[in-house]
Amino acid sequence: MSYGGYYDSGMPENRGPNLRLIAALIIAGIGFIIYMTHTEVNPVTGEKQHIAMSVDQEKELGMEAAPQMARKMGGAIDPRRDPRALLVAQIGRRLVADSEARRSPYVGNYHFTLLNDPETINAFALPGGQVFITLGLFERLNDEAELAGVLGHEIGHVVHRHAAQQMAKGQLGQILTIAVGVGASDDNHGQRAAMAAALADKMSQLHFSRSDESQADEFGLQAMAEAGYDPSAMLDVMHILKDASKGERQPEFLSTHPLPQTRLNEIRTILETTYPNGIPSSLTRGRRL
Repeated sequence: MSYGGYYDSGMPENRGPNLRLIAALIIAGIGFIIYMTHTEVNPVTGEKQHIAMSVDQEKELGMEAAPQMARKMGGAIDPRRDPRALLVAQIGRRLVADSEARRSPYVGNYHFTLLNDPETINAFALPGGQVFITLGLFERLNDEAELAGVLGHEIGHVVHRHAAQQMAKGQLGQILTIAVGVGASDDNHGQRAAMAAALADKMSQLHFSRSDESQADEFGLQAMAEAGYDPSAMLDVMHILKDASKGERQPEFLSTHPLPQTRLNEIRTILETTYPNGIPSSLTRGRRL
């Protein structure tokens, strides 16, 4: 019987399919398809990589960002007027010419810059071959071999296309975060779920970043030796960074380049495996800085 237009059948309401969940699955699926299909084989390493941009796009992005980064860190020191900046450029070019980096598609695009920032301890590479080292780190290095270790490590990031890889992972993470937000309810629980997904994405990127550091270390050690420098100097670079971290201000290098004890152990293992009879005398520390 009906009362005032209201009828209760006594049966549970049939809500139909959860449209939010379906939409979330579609978004996540699209994200995975984009990530999995955007792959390229690295011409130097032979590794199949998930890449977010082309080589030309990497070059353009790096060239566009380089002046902005330099301005934020004291500006670029002119190698025509400062022998320290000239040395950075010379050793950088030598590492590229004598190592596997010469086979990379960035070979004509590498540029090595000394930044006029005496306080910040850092070195980094932009996509496409723009490599920087701050005066704060340069002044703590003792010789050419240590400088070659820092620059070789950054060249390793470029050759392995780590920036493009991280950007691809970041894009996938953003899409999955959106999917979680769509699939979750509209209340506070849904917001917390989206935040948790974003945090998980950041943690996964940190893991890969440490793997990237190991690859860059290995490449840098090989590049140093191929250019005639003693690769064990990289251990001294690590100790310099550890000593700098004991102060009140954490070096920027350690925030972008994780330095777990296992990384030092890995470098020692590589050196012992590559040179079981010791470092050849032909590999030198170069000139004092």
